[in-house]
Amino acid sequence: MIQSFRDLDVYKESYQLMLYISEAIKRLDKAERFGLGDQLRRASRAIPALIAEGYARRQYPLEFKKSLTMAIGESNEIEVHLDTARDLSLLPKDLCLKLLSDYQKLGRKLNRLIANWKKF
Repeated sequence: MIQSFRDLDVYKESYQLMLYISEAIKRLDKAERFGLGDQLRRASRAIPALIAEGYARRQYPLEFKKSLTMAIGESNEIEVHLDTARDLSLLPKDLCLKLLSDYQKLGRKLNRLIANWKKF
């Protein structure tokens, strides 16, 4: 039974991915930590926060969906930054591919939650 935003699988997964991104940023060279690293950090932290914010507004369907849609946007932004990190060899290719796959799965789950929000 869901009693808190912390019970949502998308929250748990997005939070774990945020921790992984935080560790990956440590691999960037110093110059990129302040550019690309900052963008990755900000976007990855925004996703679980938006899910929590949306959950608080779940009794207002449009507000709930808006927060989840914004979380999908942040996830898409991370995908762009991971593509950049991979293509510029700023992070290991295998790490980028794994994180890209994980964020794509998260985006699909967020879309399903938007479509089926009344069922949870």
